[in-house]
Amino acid sequence: MTETAAPNLTIDQVVTRVAAASVVWAATAYAERSRVMRAIADALDAAGPDLIAIAQDETSLPQPRLQGELKRTTFQLRIFADEAERGAFVDARIDRPDATWPMGAPRPDLRRMLIPIGPVLNFAASNFPFAFSVPGGDTAAALAAGNAVLVKAHSGHPRLSDTMAAVIEEAVVQAGAPADLLRVIHGTQNGVEALEHPAIKAASFTGSISGGRALFDIANARPEPIPFYGELGSVNPAFVAPAAAANRATEIAEGYLASITGSQGQLCTKPGVLFVPAESGVMNALRSAAAPGPAPLLNDRISQGFVASLDALAGNNAVSVLREGKASRSVEPEATLLLTTVDDVLAEPESLIAEVFGPVGLIVTYTDTADLELVARALDGQLTATIVADEVDTDLELARTLVPALADRAGRVLWNQWPTGVSVTYAQQHGGPYPATTASTMTAVGTASIARFLRPVAFQNFPAALLPEALRDDNPLVLPQSIDGQPVSNAGS
Repeated sequence: MTETAAPNLTIDQVVTRVAAASVVWAATAYAERSRVMRAIADALDAAGPDLIAIAQDETSLPQPRLQGELKRTTFQLRIFADEAERGAFVDARIDRPDATWPMGAPRPDLRRMLIPIGPVLNFAASNFPFAFSVPGGDTAAALAAGNAVLVKAHSGHPRLSDTMAAVIEEAVVQAGAPADLLRVIHGTQNGVEALEHPAIKAASFTGSISGGRALFDIANARPEPIPFYGELGSVNPAFVAPAAAANRATEIAEGYLASITGSQGQLCTKPGVLFVPAESGVMNALRSAAAPGPAPLLNDRISQGFVASLDALAGNNAVSVLREGKASRSVEPEATLLLTTVDDVLAEPESLIAEVFGPVGLIVTYTDTADLELVARALDGQLTATIVADEVDTDLELARTLVPALADRAGRVLWNQWPTGVSVTYAQQHGGPYPATTASTMTAVGTASIARFLRPVAFQNFPAALLPEALRDDNPLVLPQSIDGQPVSNAGS
């Protein structure tokens, strides 16, 4: 794919068109936004067989995985369409004038809500050609918030990206929305140029720490810095407590292997490091448990990076091999398990607690449970952290020390479940302290992710006729409002 923006258009022209569409879309009624988003979802479902065939050709992902991902993608669009229609995300707050306000001065009439931030640039991911790509979660959240979207397609699936963009454009136009509501560009330099364009008001990214950090720095170096929501890297540690290891060794080993080999280990939530008691039955179970056979990685670049990362970790003097197949470094790698100790991890966490994008796990043995809290507090920011424990006194006591430490370092803490398989729902948190993400206060998955693409505005002492409908006393949109600090549902109805 050549580094072109769109046929006969420069990056400036593409961004300008998207920005114009964003103005129209921001003024579009919430119910109308919802209708258009559902039309996009319907069109993608109808085109599903053709899209999946292209995705298989470009990514080597199996058909069942791609079918499930497309279902997730259109579900995301519909759940965000529901959010758009409800309109509660605007967080309408009304403070009436109060001459006796206790701060010592009268309180004016103040009305605050969230409005669309403006055109959003979305850098698509390699490992989710649907759900974190052109019509993915970032796009759905931005559209629901009232912003047009420019997608920098990933080089791993360019033909799929263009085909999806064409399907979306046809659906959007037929639904009566601006044709430039979503556009796709290709090429690294074009992505940088778009990120630097003054009309772009926010950006999202899913990928490597190095790539995400470079773009984050560009976004912050602009004359007008903009929010950059990057999901960068995570090893997602899992801690097995002693009683659970003694009672459920086979179950734990099988669950762990299934989690690190799902999608060939090419998931940002893969639990790449597993802490287990030394001499526990989990060790033998990990050696003998069944694992999926060899399968290709997404592309040659990822395959090369996988082998380099695996060699670097396996070459550490503190690391030995627990389990390794003959094809561990082939173009269709088998699962590999490496082994080290908690003492070694505490001595050099930077080199041992490192993400390897592929079917690899590092098993860390411990003898003293007190060391686990030390490790937890020494971790970099993570998307997830997992505790595998039984509800007995010894395991629960360990968990009580681990939970605060892990909640401090991760965005999602799990109990007796593996972190792969991120549910798209209302309470989901897919984010964490740096370097897991560049904005630990936000989520990239779930309906709360809409907050990334909104900004607050307060209107002071305005006549009712000039107020946005969401902030009027008669509440014609029948939205939830907060009046004088008290929530009021369906005010004015």
